[in-house]
Amino acid sequence: MSNPRVVGSRADREAAARLARDLAALDTMTAGELAEKYREVFGEPTRTRNKGYLRKRIAWRIQELQEGGLSPRALERIEQLAPDAPVRWRQPVARNGGAGAQIVPLPLPARDPRLPPAGTVLTRLHDGVEHRVTVLADEFEYNGERHRSLSKIARLITGTPWNGFLFFFGRAAGARSITKERAG
Repeated sequence: MSNPRVVGSRADREAAARLARDLAALDTMTAGELAEKYREVFGEPTRTRNKGYLRKRIAWRIQELQEGGLSPRALERIEQLAPDAPVRWRQPVARNGGAGAQIVPLPLPARDPRLPPAGTVLTRLHDGVEHRVTVLADEFEYNGERHRSLSKIARLITGTPWNGFLFFFGRAAGARSITKERAG
């Protein structure tokens, strides 16, 4: 028969090793992978691509899920001092290695309201070449290929990083040549 104390100790060692592996893996992730991991552990998307910030927040959350989060006393004190604090600070995380912790993903945000309606064709003149992008319901079409963001298309066109909205809708040099028209 196995000794329950030794089994518990072994499970603790395995949990600690798993935690160390999870935390070490954060160092090799790209900003996009970190953003996806953030959504996975927090259940909501992040608006930042700052790798250092994302690593810290994700590491904190992984440890919270593993170790059980803040103590009931700390949660009570937060409620007293900041009753309007975000809900995630006020809800305790289940102990037992995070196995009982349920993360309910929030729905993705609605379509960006700055975008024109689907079917609109954006035209941008860059280096004497006219580039046409068709706005679709949830992505964009450029040169027969679909892309998730205008920034990706702007980068393909210029070869340098661009904010897609600035490139196609103004404030960029040559942006005055932009026209919007409904696809027929």
